Amino acid sequence: MERRDYLMRQIEKIGAIMSAIGRNIFGGKDNTALLSEEETAEAKAMLLNDLHFDLNHFLKLNMEESNQYLESFEGFNIENTEQLAECIAQMGFSDKSDSSKAYLEKALQLYELIKIKGKTYSFERESRILRIKGAL
Repeated sequence: MERRDYLMRQIEKIGAIMSAIGRNIFGGKDNTALLSEEETAEAKAMLLNDLHFDLNHFLKLNMEESNQYLESFEGFNIENTEQLAECIAQMGFSDKSDSSKAYLEKALQLYELIKIKGKTYSFERESRILRIKGAL
């Protein structure tokens, strides 16, 4: 029972941090708004400082390594992973540099992992996947 409570707290913690990142980078804006470099850096810093999640390292991993990296964090459930994918995709759409493609490919990879693990169909998720594929 104690282990289950700990896992629930970890899931809630990651969810709260992902929500905070979403609020910080999206704010009152819609999800298509461009992010500044400062907002992207702030999101990366929040992931690193609050979760010890190194986004720069994560972007370099293949699908299997990405899955293992996510599984090393207790609390990354489907919903939290989907929030992470959405944030990474937004960073990719906003980035004007060569790293834009890396963000979008990683978001697409996360959505594919979600489809495999979640086993539920989401029209909204499929719409996001098509949007990313169109941008690539």
